[in-house]
Amino acid sequence: MQTLTPQTELSSRKQWLLSELQSSGMRIGNAPSTAPSRSGGAGPTDHKAITILGTTIMVPIHTKGAANSPFSISFIDSTGKADLFENGEKIASVTFPPEPKFYGLSTDEGIPYWKIAQLHSSRVLATTLLQTCIRYGNTSTKCQFCAIGESLKAGKTIREKSPEQLAEVALAAKQLDGIDNVVMTTGTPATSDRGAAVLTAAAYAIKQATNLPIQAQCEPPDDFHWFVKLRAAGVDSLGMHLEAWDEDVRARIMPGKAEVPLSYYLQAFESSVKVFGRGQVSTYLLAGLGDTADGLIKAAEKLISIGVYPFIVPFVPVTGTQLENHAPPTPAFMQTVLEPVGKMLSAAHMTSESVKAGCAKCGACSSLSSFEKSSTTTSCLK
Repeated sequence: MQTLTPQTELSSRKQWLLSELQSSGMRIGNAPSTAPSRSGGAGPTDHKAITILGTTIMVPIHTKGAANSPFSISFIDSTGKADLFENGEKIASVTFPPEPKFYGLSTDEGIPYWKIAQLHSSRVLATTLLQTCIRYGNTSTKCQFCAIGESLKAGKTIREKSPEQLAEVALAAKQLDGIDNVVMTTGTPATSDRGAAVLTAAAYAIKQATNLPIQAQCEPPDDFHWFVKLRAAGVDSLGMHLEAWDEDVRARIMPGKAEVPLSYYLQAFESSVKVFGRGQVSTYLLAGLGDTADGLIKAAEKLISIGVYPFIVPFVPVTGTQLENHAPPTPAFMQTVLEPVGKMLSAAHMTSESVKAGCAKCGACSSLSSFEKSSTTTSCLK
């Protein structure tokens, strides 16, 4: 019979709470905000970063589900500390990362730095190079969960960021706020490289200015030699995001992107791992779009065998998208998937701690990294 040690029991409670918060969201109400959150756009939009039980995670606060969440914050003090309540009962203390200093600066042209790049979690600088996508304006081709154009419509960003602007902002973020890695994604342009060219130019400029670790994210390009070019420009880790594994789910949820078949992604993964190394290539899988738990686990097993980190994230419906009323996955569903995947990653020595840069390294959009760590904990047996 297995008996949980206090350490293992605490780890289990933490995993459950993190999963609950990321699925249910959190109500902040009129509590003053220390770091601005963002509605619409790419990345963990409609979320806010909090640190709880020693882990920083992104928690939905602007979604419809968050408005009815059992979790709430009533007051945030001047240091960013707050009490977290569940159904009116205090369950933990949390802290909010402060507003970064670089947000107060602007380029010589008068563009605020925060329109060029954003703080994600507490130490990650993130940017979308092209805030447009060839598929976004057409409901027959766009990804139903995507809000890349919403922040542009609202004037919260600019359409295209130049390498010079990105290098300037990254250097300021490093010097003023201790940013330790950079994530660059992009809307897919109407070119066969699928964004690799603009990522290569931006990576070179940022690396020369800051020497920070960089992750680049794009769809698989037509020519896999782009992986070599990206690496030579200073990209340390690469993300090519499937979002869903099942081809029927992909065709239904992201009809345009699904025209690039899973088989081509697998070829691209194998090629890119040869350039970047095992564990330095990753892909997003959004749990809750339609893949079964068993399907996600088998997908992770296949990806890990290739050397790709499967970053499994709970899908959060974003207001203003076609899936805004789609329910997020339950914490129980997430735990069913993340526990075995965390063990597989630990066994393969491909944990988030070994990733050089990017979403998998940050880990704030999923509680997956907590399952990697717990899988090394030894339980007492009787």
